Amino acid sequence: MVQEFVLIAFSDLKELQLLLFLFALIAYTICVTGNITIIVLVRIEPLLQTPMYFFISTFAVLEIMFVTATIPKLLDNLISGNKTISLIECFTQLFVFNGLGETECYLLLVMAFDRDLAINSPLHYSAIMRKKLCVLLAVAPWVVGFAASSVTFGFMAQLDFCGPNQINHFICDLVPLEILSCSDPSMIKLAIILTATFAIIFPVIIIIALYVHIINTILKIKGAEGKQKAFSTCSSHLIVTSLFFGAALIVYIIPTGGENDKYLALIYTVLTPLLNPFIYTLRNSDVKKAVKKFVLNIFIL
Repeated sequence: MVQEFVLIAFSDLKELQLLLFLFALIAYTICVTGNITIIVLVRIEPLLQTPMYFFISTFAVLEIMFVTATIPKLLDNLISGNKTISLIECFTQLFVFNGLGETECYLLLVMAFDRDLAINSPLHYSAIMRKKLCVLLAVAPWVVGFAASSVTFGFMAQLDFCGPNQINHFICDLVPLEILSCSDPSMIKLAIILTATFAIIFPVIIIIALYVHIINTILKIKGAEGKQKAFSTCSSHLIVTSLFFGAALIVYIIPTGGENDKYLALIYTVLTPLLNPFIYTLRNSDVKKAVKKFVLNIFIL
């Protein structure tokens, strides 16, 4: 039985290994630094202590954990040539990566619900979105995400791996591992489809419905300034959601295990986390004000 796997990653791009390493390292550094900055700003700036920014800071914590579950191993693979990963390490990464990914799907849904409530019920928003409900809505995606990950992990753990042991990916993910199994894959394939439907398609449908509701309300607002202000509160979330779900839908809803899957995975494991801190700061006037105030306070002190 196989005791370790070999992550092929981007071995076929030998001349680009160093460039990919630098890109992944810069992306990881910016993602962690940017999200820590967002967390700190939300904690210390009274202007940002609202439900929307509470969810954004929760999302920032999730993003740090998400990239830490994948990018350090990719960096090691690219720079040292150490492509092996033990069976236990591989399955640990599989469980954590999928749990965090599914948590992100539902946290993005919660954030869309928050924006819909703020725009369509502004008078009742503060009364409804009290601290207790915000905490409950922030915790629920973690419970649902890791519960869903436990189901597919349970089926995956029952598979036998008797060789070959080369994974055509830079992370231990469901489809690449299922391809290497020498057991009957019918149950795990069904589990992957059902989990992907529950964790990706279901949230996407609800998010689309919420944004149709939001856009319909915004179009009824009189005056260009009012419309712009309303749309600016949800445009950042809409961009992040589109980037994340766009790649995830292709990889998990129509799983092929092909060569392109690992390149698509770069979008939601490296590129999207790199862009998220910029999207939430550069497109948000409140965050920009908080950043300017924070920087000025540092220089004054």
